[in-house]
Amino acid sequence: MIVFDFGAEKKQATYDDYLNTPEGGKFQLVAGEIIEMTSPSLYHQRIITKLSTIINNFLSKHNIAELFVAPLDVYFSETEVYQPDIIILLNESFSKMKENKIEGAPDLVVEVLSPSTAYYDLKHKKSIYEKHGVREYWVVDPIDKTVEILENQNGKFHLIGEFSKTDTAKSSLLAGMEVGLERIF
Repeated sequence: MIVFDFGAEKKQATYDDYLNTPEGGKFQLVAGEIIEMTSPSLYHQRIITKLSTIINNFLSKHNIAELFVAPLDVYFSETEVYQPDIIILLNESFSKMKENKIEGAPDLVVEVLSPSTAYYDLKHKKSIYEKHGVREYWVVDPIDKTVEILENQNGKFHLIGEFSKTDTAKSSLLAGMEVGLERIF
């Protein structure tokens, strides 16, 4: 992971600074710092592919939402722009889709933990997701082979469940969507 240093006074980076990062890199703007993320592992990518396929198959049958995978910018503020692993917007949230980004909180975000992102995903980004109204947040731990599902109730995340490799994870937001975790790990 590379953190861009703006000199001794540590200038807070903005969305305009973020837009000037080199093309082809995977960057996020977290708390006013531009962070270049390392490439995810093959296992990390497999999990994203399998999980997004299962979710997208469900969404296609019910025509209730659209799924996107990283890299795609989600703009929360001038100093907070992320690229979650999986992003879901319900049909009523499609107005958040802009030409090159999503502006505002997606309805559901999935982050697959990796060594370079786990701290941000579990701490700072989680608090921003909560504050800005992400309705459901899935944290996938590829090492422990678990999925933690959090639901936003009145501006606070509450644990819906922690599921292990032999369990079936169930979304509260997407009624009827279930994921047998042995299919993704």
